[in-house]
Amino acid sequence: MTILGLVAVLCGVVAAVGATAAAYDHARQAVGPLRHDGEPTRAAIESARPFAARTRVRLFARHAALAVAWLAVALYGLWLAAAGSVAG
Repeated sequence: MTILGLVAVLCGVVAAVGATAAAYDHARQAVGPLRHDGEPTRAAIESARPFAARTRVRLFARHAALAVAWLAVALYGLWLAAAGSVAG
C-alpha cells in the first residue's frame, strides 16, 4: 500500500467514525424532546400554534436533517477508505 492510499484510508476511517458519532448525537437530540410531555403550560401554548411553527417540530426537523447530513459524510468516509485501499 502506498503512502497516498494509507492516508486516504486513514482519513476515510476518521471521517466515518467522527461523522457516525455526530449523526448519533443529533439523532438522540432529535428524539429526546419527544419522549416526555414537558411543562404543561408550555405544551398548552405550543398546541395553539400551527404545526410547522412549533418549537419541538422545528428542533426535530433540524436535528434529523443534521443527522442525515452527518450520515452522508460518514458514507463518504467509507467510500474514501475503500477507494484508498484499492488505489494503494
